[in-house]
Amino acid sequence: MSDRRSEESSGDEPSSSSISDEVWEQFLRDTERDIRTSAPKEPSARAREVTARLERRKGEPEGWRTGPAWQEMNGRAARRRRIWAVIGVPLAIAVAVVAMRPSLIPGDPFGSSAGPDTATTPLPDETVTPTAPPSAVAPDTPTLAHPFAGSPALRWADGAAGIVLPKATALGAIPKDRVELALQQTRRLLVDANLNPDVVAGGRPGAALSVLDPKQPDVLDNLNTSLRSPSRTRDPLFLFSRFDPKDVKQAGKIVKVRGRITFAKGKFKGVAVHADYTFVYPVVRADGSTEVTRTIVRRVIDAELPDPARYRVTPGRLTLLRYDEDAGNSACDIHDGYLHPQFPSQAPTAGAAPSGPSVDPYDRSRAIGTEQACGTASRT
Repeated sequence: MSDRRSEESSGDEPSSSSISDEVWEQFLRDTERDIRTSAPKEPSARAREVTARLERRKGEPEGWRTGPAWQEMNGRAARRRRIWAVIGVPLAIAVAVVAMRPSLIPGDPFGSSAGPDTATTPLPDETVTPTAPPSAVAPDTPTLAHPFAGSPALRWADGAAGIVLPKATALGAIPKDRVELALQQTRRLLVDANLNPDVVAGGRPGAALSVLDPKQPDVLDNLNTSLRSPSRTRDPLFLFSRFDPKDVKQAGKIVKVRGRITFAKGKFKGVAVHADYTFVYPVVRADGSTEVTRTIVRRVIDAELPDPARYRVTPGRLTLLRYDEDAGNSACDIHDGYLHPQFPSQAPTAGAAPSGPSVDPYDRSRAIGTEQACGTASRT
């Protein structure tokens, strides 16, 4: 389901404007004085000898030792020495500043700035069935500040923003507005059942139940029974994501989401909607511990908005045809209506030992609903 930070200059750090005009002028005056005072006051014996030799050579043709070119070169060298004497110290200061703060140079000439952080760049919406699980990411320990560290869900969408509906279009004689209604009702079901903080904390999913057709035999009765008296065959986790608030609570407010919704003509002459989504919940123990773990829940739902002119249905309500779920990092064979995440620092204290294969809960390319035994999550 996120750098990275651009450095901000602090007031006590050196910068290119830290040398005032007064200091600079004083430096120039001192340098010029040093140059004057360093010159010899009286020619040395060696200098007098060279001067005499040059006097004797007056009138000789200009050569490479005596001509103006050599004298001009000596003059240029002297000027260069004076120039470097003036700029040497400020240049050294500038080099030191850049060494400490290379970001002060525009354009990052040393290539020190990182490019876009692909590890945190949001993924585009899922539009087709994945053909492989997400790539491995660098292992990292989740914390309260970074609950999705070390998870491919770091690049997934946050909450309801991850449930993106396709553009509604007419399906033959089925008008566009009925298609839009079917999509919106399915989205409402998904959001309340999996993202409503009260529902995730064990509350009743009233909004989700309200989009289901009460005329559909047994569905609402079974769901209400599962919420009151959970059992192996009637478990609210088949459709709703719930944690026991006495045991765990969410780590932060964000649940990461990835999946897609499609629609087509249904067998009941209405709009059939297929939804396949994975939800990633970071949680901590309710005893005040700050250790973070994650539970990953994938849901596949098939629903239809039948034609009320042909079938005895409640207009605008969904007929639920299929709902499968698969949970990664939840204790096996506990049927109390809650997910029970396992924490790395604790040995499992409840539930049966996993007897199924190791499964990647982030792998959206595999089918679910066919597992016969509870397995282990290969990563969380």
